[in-house]
Amino acid sequence: MVLIGESIHIIAQEVNDAVKERNPKVILDLAKAQAQAGADYIDVNLGPAKRDPEEMPKWLAETIQQVADLPLSIDTLNPVAMEAGLKACKKRPLLNSASGRTDSKELMLPLAKKYNTDVVISVLTDKGCPPDVDSRIESIMDTVAIANEMGIPNEDIWVDPIILPVSADQKQVWEAVEFIGMLQDLLPGVKSTIGLSNVSNGTPEELRGILNRTYMVMLGRRGLYSAIADVLDEELVKLNKGELPKIVDLIYKTMDGEAPDLGSLTKKEQDYVKTAKVLMGETLYSHAWLES
Repeated sequence: MVLIGESIHIIAQEVNDAVKERNPKVILDLAKAQAQAGADYIDVNLGPAKRDPEEMPKWLAETIQQVADLPLSIDTLNPVAMEAGLKACKKRPLLNSASGRTDSKELMLPLAKKYNTDVVISVLTDKGCPPDVDSRIESIMDTVAIANEMGIPNEDIWVDPIILPVSADQKQVWEAVEFIGMLQDLLPGVKSTIGLSNVSNGTPEELRGILNRTYMVMLGRRGLYSAIADVLDEELVKLNKGELPKIVDLIYKTMDGEAPDLGSLTKKEQDYVKTAKVLMGETLYSHAWLES
């Protein structure tokens, strides 16, 4: 699976301060660390970018590229900032993200065509996040058709089903797994991506890693092409590289309803099985799911 490093995010206080002060050290350190950890792309999350939307993305992209010879994922809803970021990229970037919202179809998709980028298209619409699989399918089919009419082929499109936190909407977490599994039949040639850490938002910090890692394995089994993720999580990267096959096999067996007796497993293995059951909706989510 392609991993897009998530750590350079304007909402993070140290990143925000570094950008305001044009202090490159924090940005350089995060970019270098993610590249060394195994990121395939580096996400540059600019947020709304209302202040200095032309110079700030350019500075960030140029700073990152001093130490990381990787393509960038430019992430903002501001089309002015998006274009400035795309212009500064040395390698073919990822436009992250467009959506089914009217303003996005009118402003973001043309930028993807103009700069010949890959483009993330999420299932969001003017009404927000679709509530179920069928409405997500309807949204993405419509937006991809519009992108195709503009000359953007399926092969350049990365579909994002949008994940809500498991603590807020447990049902839709498993529905997204099903959605990813259907995607190639619906839209041959498209890729897929997901903001992996969204699934663990709102959970205690010490529990976020296992939620993210387990969910990545589950989605990968259904064909997920990429994830915007914490590549500084060494265990997540090892799982992605196939270096922890027993854990992967346990998660797969749990998905198939064949999880072994917990008493035969180590504590770590038990935790992965319990987490998979939470993400599947078989166990009701609570902050204490690993203690049961």
